[in-house]
Amino acid sequence: MDPSYSPYDYAVHEDPYPLYARLREEAPLYRNEELGFWALSRHEDVAKAFRDFATFSSSNGVSLEPSAWGPHAHRTMSFLALDPPKHTRMRALVSKGFTPRRVELMGDGIRELTRRYLDEALSGGECDWVADFAGLLPMDVISQMVGVPAADRAEVRRLADLVVHREEGVYDVPPAGMDAALTLVGYYQDLVAEKRRRPGDDLTSALLGVETDGDRLDDKEIMAFLFLMVVAGNETTTKLLANALYWGFRNPEQVRKPFGDPARVDDWVEETLRYDTSSQMIGRTVAKDVELHGTTVPAGERMLLLVGSANRDPRVFDRPDDYDLDRDTSQLVSFGGGRHFCLGANLARLEARIALTELVRRVRGFEVDEANARRVHSINVRGFASLPVRWEAR
Repeated sequence: MDPSYSPYDYAVHEDPYPLYARLREEAPLYRNEELGFWALSRHEDVAKAFRDFATFSSSNGVSLEPSAWGPHAHRTMSFLALDPPKHTRMRALVSKGFTPRRVELMGDGIRELTRRYLDEALSGGECDWVADFAGLLPMDVISQMVGVPAADRAEVRRLADLVVHREEGVYDVPPAGMDAALTLVGYYQDLVAEKRRRPGDDLTSALLGVETDGDRLDDKEIMAFLFLMVVAGNETTTKLLANALYWGFRNPEQVRKPFGDPARVDDWVEETLRYDTSSQMIGRTVAKDVELHGTTVPAGERMLLLVGSANRDPRVFDRPDDYDLDRDTSQLVSFGGGRHFCLGANLARLEARIALTELVRRVRGFEVDEANARRVHSINVRGFASLPVRWEAR
């Protein structure tokens, strides 16, 4: 029987990897007639598609969901839903504000937030790693970065969570998520207006001041970028932090490496990004007829690039289903590739490195309560909604 794949399937959310293995071998170009998409699962195909924006366009966005797909996707997903030359212009302008230097300077602020949340999370000897730490830190880092006042951050975090939550059997953003998205856009509209009146030392103010040959970002473009940061930057890093803990617990001989030598935390982060990446798939629009695995896919079709599968392709990674902190992870495609390589990759890595380094310095070991761990249900993102953990302090 042919493999059957749907990103909406809760069984796929629980464990997609056996199905990915079948797709790579039996249907490297997969077709789902009912939902109207194609999917590529092999590393070579996914990596090549990321680089070929002329064939695999981002102009309709990156998510299958009806409300997120279409020519207006850039209004909430910013340059993620644009092709060159519009993408080139937007990304170049945003990059002037979102510089590596700005990210680097955030290290102290991230460390301070990390220590505060870890003090609370570890104080009772057990916690929900997502609710008490991993779900707090990335959103607060972004809020701090863009200039959201501390008093508003919990509410902005609550709205962001609603935007990404999905309900079983519903093939689109649920009403609560739609409402939260509108509220969030309204909030950012007010924030941009406030920063225009009274600029500060934050990313929003920097973006308002960015200019190239008289070309500036307008308020809508800045709001779209802020919204993208919430959805893409917050959610994926939260999942990375929880996935690292979960797979570390499942592979004690591997997690001993960073606990024995904090310099190995980077290897822990990178292997987690490969082994169980937060962003499992990215959508593209086929811009012109293309032949793949002996089949012509016509222009206008939707194509899913299965990042989670590409990272487990045995053609590129030896023993891909082993969680191994000693492996070479340089070929991972977790942050995309080509012109759309994730602008926030450095920030995500910095947050994860600081958070996990602080953790290994404070605890000797930990135990995940697997029976009560709950996965998030999302068509793009894989990770935990809840991860109860017990700690053994140093």
